[in-house]
Amino acid sequence: MTISQPAPILIDALTADGGIIQIRSVIPGDEAELRALFGRASADALRRRFFGVPGPAALDQEIARLVRPAGAGVPDHDVIVALAGDTVIGVASYERRPPDSGSAEFAVYVDEAHHNRGVGTLLLEHLAARARRAGVSELVGEVLSSNGDMLRVVRDLDRRSSLHSDAGVVDVRLRTEPDESALALADARDRCAASASLRPLLAPRVVAVVGASRRPGGVGHATLRSLVEYGFTGRVYAVNPQATQIAGVPAFPTISAIPERVDLVVVAVPAPSVPNVMADAAAAGVRAAVILSAGFREADERGAASQAELVRLARRHGIRIVGPNCLGVLNTDPEVRLAALFAPALPPAGGLALATQSGAIGIAVLDHVARAGLGISACVSLGNKADVSGNDLLSYWYDDPATTAVALYLESFGNPRRFARIARSLTRRKPIIAVVSGRSSAGQRAGASHTAAAASPAVAVDTLCAQAGIIRVDHLGELIDTARLVTDQPLPRGHRLAILGNAGGVNVLAADAAEASDLTVPAASEDLSRLGVSNPLDLGAGATPDAFAASLDRIAASGEFDAVLTVVAATRTNNVASILDALTPVADRYPDLPMALVVLGATTAGAVGARRVPVFDLPERAVAAVAKAARYAAWRRAPIGHDPLLSDVDTSAARAIVHRALAEGGGWQPHARIADLLSRYGIPVVRTVTATDRDAAVAAAEQVGFPVVLKAADPALVHKSDVGGVRLNLADPDEVRAAYAAIGAALGVAEPAVLVQPMARGSVELVAGIAHDPLFGSLVMTGLGGVHTELLADRAFTLVPMTDRDAARMWRSLRAAPLLTGYRGSPPVAVDAVEDLLLRLGRLAEDLPEVAELDLNPILVSASGAVVVDAKLRLSEVGPEPDATLRQLRRPA
Repeated sequence: MTISQPAPILIDALTADGGIIQIRSVIPGDEAELRALFGRASADALRRRFFGVPGPAALDQEIARLVRPAGAGVPDHDVIVALAGDTVIGVASYERRPPDSGSAEFAVYVDEAHHNRGVGTLLLEHLAARARRAGVSELVGEVLSSNGDMLRVVRDLDRRSSLHSDAGVVDVRLRTEPDESALALADARDRCAASASLRPLLAPRVVAVVGASRRPGGVGHATLRSLVEYGFTGRVYAVNPQATQIAGVPAFPTISAIPERVDLVVVAVPAPSVPNVMADAAAAGVRAAVILSAGFREADERGAASQAELVRLARRHGIRIVGPNCLGVLNTDPEVRLAALFAPALPPAGGLALATQSGAIGIAVLDHVARAGLGISACVSLGNKADVSGNDLLSYWYDDPATTAVALYLESFGNPRRFARIARSLTRRKPIIAVVSGRSSAGQRAGASHTAAAASPAVAVDTLCAQAGIIRVDHLGELIDTARLVTDQPLPRGHRLAILGNAGGVNVLAADAAEASDLTVPAASEDLSRLGVSNPLDLGAGATPDAFAASLDRIAASGEFDAVLTVVAATRTNNVASILDALTPVADRYPDLPMALVVLGATTAGAVGARRVPVFDLPERAVAAVAKAARYAAWRRAPIGHDPLLSDVDTSAARAIVHRALAEGGGWQPHARIADLLSRYGIPVVRTVTATDRDAAVAAAEQVGFPVVLKAADPALVHKSDVGGVRLNLADPDEVRAAYAAIGAALGVAEPAVLVQPMARGSVELVAGIAHDPLFGSLVMTGLGGVHTELLADRAFTLVPMTDRDAARMWRSLRAAPLLTGYRGSPPVAVDAVEDLLLRLGRLAEDLPEVAELDLNPILVSASGAVVVDAKLRLSEVGPEPDATLRQLRRPA
């Protein structure tokens, strides 16, 4: 009986020119395709790969090597292929020599017709990742010195790669674990590929609308008219078998019948008809599709299956999809003017790019930004996010000169780890403002440790945004207010806010709001005071336009402030329009100073001046926007952290401990194993002896030295003190015997296992821990520990990987931070030891995702260092999880 093998997992990846290829493991059935691949090769191509032109027997031997099964246990080799449709266009392999070695010999070959598309780089990236997971740390190979293409691939992959030339042959050594520079290069390649893949979507030359009826009223007709009326600079066609012209646009029965190649197809037909439309689009060579139609994943399981099949079809033919169930796309670039959407109102061109999963949210934001005078560079309604995601759009907008800020409305994360990497790169040059919905329903985790209980999905989202420099806001009003400030205004250079206006009470409200938002309202200097300037400055209800202009000029010229808020209250005795006219040229003279206006009691334009100073209706809204801009600017000014260099880390031994524990069933671990694991990362743990009866407890106490502590050893207990499982400061054997009996009585166990430790002391008790999230990755937590852990809930979180700056940021962000630096005359503790412990904990979390929960509580910190007194650890097997660094598109669900 023949046992069928499961089909290999297909990985979709973007090539440098924006095309889509599939990468998968080789299968025996690939033999004919591999033979055809080498059969298409020129003699020169074969010579570069094999150092000579192989005959038929040699090629047969190579193909047999490629398709042979991997060895049992540790694989002795691995082979992957790249496909364009059903055609194999590239192959990459490694062979361990010897089979259990940490080094492997690699080889890559790409069809000449697909050179310069980045196929070889993609294959080598994925091969290195697979090798790393299999325990291979280094790929080695020989490349002819004349094979410049392959040498460039190696150098582009990792600048650390070792190249040694001898007699026309270059010995190559490539590490499989990428460092920061290698990841940065991969990120840059990913951005270029994503941007190229989205050009047919956002800057097409030919657009076809499928499903536009001859009569107004339908989505297709409305979208077609939107394209025409907005002035699309390319050519537009309608697809309708019942018409030859719709709304003045030529109509054809199918996409294939259109007399030129279509870049973008907009689909507005019932869900059952969409697959046929997409098949027609694939046959016509279309590169992008916006599917407005509903009735897919959001409807039911059948719709979800249909959506997945659409994505598979599109990926096989190199088509990027927005939607289904979306509003459409907008690009206001005057060279494009694409309005392939059915929104009722469109804003002017400007610098804000918008991505939203909700069409209704998109309509609301477009309407409000238009009324606020804020311009849009692009808007993409993602809908069901079947293919194109926020990650793709962030990559596209990274180098888009028309986009100065990005606004996101997100309901879910496909690959939050990848999103964080892409967002962090973008926020170093452009602000991202994000509303993440669904946080109110994100409940606490189920977990027996303090860390896991605190690390809710909402905490993970907040932590991701904070680390990536994303300006996270709670609602659409905040998003629009913040966007108005950061899109057109320079960023504040600090937190000093100047306030002037003709309404003293409102000035005070603005100052109160500023100080509540971590802005400062510093007093004016003596020089400014001599000019009649204070802060806040009350000009009086009767202030003239000239008085406003002169005061703003003095404040702006002083250099004493990082942002200025001007309040204009309308009265029967002033003219708001005249005041704004007087303020406008002053504001334009200081383009590097952020400004905002508040106008009360009058209706005005949303922005004034050439620099488009935003006008708000309430001081609190303006101040909140300035505060968010200032916090973002401070994040951007801060140095970029780096991967910490940690000594005394034995990752291999730590992995062996975890694998052994998982083989025994995982779950909550005994203290001895926890201490052993922590020691592999140089994390200090107080000396501990386990005792299982009274006499052993006394012997252990004498061994570690009095006074001692007795604790219940049950690894599943959370609050040992609450159940009588801890006895402190035991001075002699009699007290140890009594404490042992008391713990047994409290737990209802005659002879409980206990931990015996010397009585340790410290100035401050902290808690630190790890909680693993299969989507976001591992979170590292620290906070005030001991009995205060839950009472004060003073915690800080970081997602791995941690940088050298994350540890300092964590403890400094605690409300209890002054306790560490010498509060009210108490001696400061060794904060460098705290940071070192947190970084080691972060490395442990990064190396060992099987650590589901880990609590170190308490950690005693003193002037001499930090030591862990108690620890809880739960281990669990890890399934497939998102990869933050490997370049691949999301698989259809």
